[in-house]
Amino acid sequence: MANPLLAPLMGFLGRLSYPRLFMLTAVLFGLDLVIPDLVPFADELLLGLGTLLLANWKKRKAPLEPPAPPAR
Repeated sequence: MANPLLAPLMGFLGRLSYPRLFMLTAVLFGLDLVIPDLVPFADELLLGLGTLLLANWKKRKAPLEPPAPPAR
């Protein structure tokens, strides 16, 4: 069951682009290492952000199809 406090935040974060989501995760992780428990639920946020990062990584666009050979 999703945490009712974090579910709306995860919904918002799920719409962020990959580079912004990665930077936000890196900053939150760094803050959590330097000052433990600065942000309430930081560990849960990091787990959710890591999940979103992996999900966005798999959603990358498919490679372009090779051009068709010229007709003779």
